[in-house]
Amino acid sequence: MKKLWHIYHHEIPQFIKEFALTSPMQRLKDVGMNCGCEYTNFNYFTMKEEYSRYDHSIGVALIVWHFTGDKAQSIAGLLHDISTPVFAHVIDFLNEDYIKQESTEGDTKEIIEKSIEIQSLLKKYQLTTEDVCDYHIYPIADNHSPKLSADRLEYTLGNLYNYGFCDLDYIQKFYNNLVVDKNEDNDREIVFKDMSIANEFSLYAFQTFEIYVADEDRFSMQALADIMKFAIKNHIMTKHDLYKGEKEIINILENNEKTRELWKQFTMYSTIQTSENKPESGYWLKINAKKRYIDPYVKETGRISVLSKEVNDRIKQFNQKDFHYWISGK
Repeated sequence: MKKLWHIYHHEIPQFIKEFALTSPMQRLKDVGMNCGCEYTNFNYFTMKEEYSRYDHSIGVALIVWHFTGDKAQSIAGLLHDISTPVFAHVIDFLNEDYIKQESTEGDTKEIIEKSIEIQSLLKKYQLTTEDVCDYHIYPIADNHSPKLSADRLEYTLGNLYNYGFCDLDYIQKFYNNLVVDKNEDNDREIVFKDMSIANEFSLYAFQTFEIYVADEDRFSMQALADIMKFAIKNHIMTKHDLYKGEKEIINILENNEKTRELWKQFTMYSTIQTSENKPESGYWLKINAKKRYIDPYVKETGRISVLSKEVNDRIKQFNQKDFHYWISGK
């Protein structure tokens, strides 16, 4: 996924490199963007490039730097995922927060405060913990869904490329059409200059949004959450272990007799079964979904959902998805 970094900005500034070398950031190299789904055998997730929270965080920082030239905002974007546990949003499923998916965000400030490396760099660049611990305060880095922010832009472009929906030329075309301007609320936002490209981006992006709510995705995340819950309950691992790397956690699961077969079964899942009623036997789940999508603004014109009937219809169709049925993997 490093192939996208030069699109986001022509070089990685020295200060981003320095913060990226700190231990909390380096841990994210072993926390995937696909939330554990990449360890299954579902077609959606096999044979994809490695795409880590580290890759994503560097991308977010570069996008913020490209559009703001502000160190504090860029570092806040870089550090926004340092409290992400192994398998990322799987732990939100474990915490029964799979709709909002916010249960693991609260430790960011504490990690920054306790990191001698990060504190030393903040002092070097005359910044404070408060300047960088909450990227939500910077609208270019993050804003309310479904607006376009650096965070949503990076993982959407990253997944468009990683799932093979777009090549690098398309990613470049979308990115080159973006500027920062005032939206309908007079707030600064990353917006498209041309309606036609905003429309095209929006329709392409829905291919990734569909994967986020797919049966394979929802089943995998809840199934892995249940394995993690079992491991914690049986003292095979602790909640503190969630902040290690995924390879280390997988090693724990593979080498314990109580979880070895559970993990093996998880990695073998390749097809989904559905049922209107819960079958009497087997591992069946009924899981709702967080419906993520982006409704970008077109400069001095309006939201693409207002400007494009095609996009508006697509959003309505997406929001009407119903997950009332039971699903199982095999």
